Amino acid sequence: MRPRIAIFLHQPNASVQSANGIMRALCGRYDFKVFTRHQLENDFFHDVQAVCFPGGIGDADSFDWLMREHKNRVKDFVQSGGKYLGICMGAYWADRHYFDLVENTRVEQYIKRPNSCTRRPHAKHMPIEWLGESERMYFYDGACMVGGDVDCVARYSNGDHMAVIQGQVGLIGCHPEAEHHWYQDHSWMRLAWSGDQHHLLLDFVNRLMIR
Repeated sequence: MRPRIAIFLHQPNASVQSANGIMRALCGRYDFKVFTRHQLENDFFHDVQAVCFPGGIGDADSFDWLMREHKNRVKDFVQSGGKYLGICMGAYWADRHYFDLVENTRVEQYIKRPNSCTRRPHAKHMPIEWLGESERMYFYDGACMVGGDVDCVARYSNGDHMAVIQGQVGLIGCHPEAEHHWYQDHSWMRLAWSGDQHHLLLDFVNRLMIR
């Protein structure tokens, strides 16, 4: 049986576009089940190996509202050995103010970090280093991970961690799940598309799942 990932969906906080990109990137290796903010069956997480929170528009108020039914269950799932995959907004939600899943690590806005290469949150083709190789990746007010004992998979140009794994938790600040139409939605991005990076996301999730 293939590993199964439970993916949270609530447009626009956990966006359809991000969830679709994640599922397309991983569908050759993983199966999925979707959940929303509504109450779940008691055994909903019993047949999944990971829970995923995609990118979107999220803040403290929306987290408290959307996760009223799920916060403790997600924490219990991870603490019992389940994996957590968070991309952009989903990465922010691993911080201590939300699910509180990472130890001695803060999840912060990259645009506010010292020596960040941008101070504006809008969509851009961000220069990063992924496992030592130069890449450019879709960014929209993405997170960086600061401090703590982590395995760093990718960095921003200022050296901050862009993608990390810590124990059962994998966090990515940019969007390796991005698809061609994401770029077409912004006039200044239309010439930036150079092919999807779904293989990077698949490799990252494979690394997370075998830990």
